[in-house]
Amino acid sequence: MMTSVDTDLIRVLADPLRLRIVTLLAHETLCTTHLVEETGARQTNLSNHLRVLREAGVVDTEPCGRYTYYKLRPDVLETLAGSFAALAQTARTTLAAETKRSCP
Repeated sequence: MMTSVDTDLIRVLADPLRLRIVTLLAHETLCTTHLVEETGARQTNLSNHLRVLREAGVVDTEPCGRYTYYKLRPDVLETLAGSFAALAQTARTTLAAETKRSCP
């Protein structure tokens, strides 16, 4: 059985600013203003990254007056972590069985 990892999600999370946003949101729900203060990113740049995270399903939005709050969806990260854990288990099993394809 092949184990697959969501490469699109990895690309989304590989960006340093997006990873910083995800890390901040793991600790608390924040609005765009807070994220600008915490990251030092410009509003337009931050908004673009938040859009990518939202479209990838990593964050949810919560309107609050004229502000939009962002919160992390931990289930998405757990699914990705589970894929990596399954891949690691496959590697452990393969190493233990000393499975090796012979060369032609």
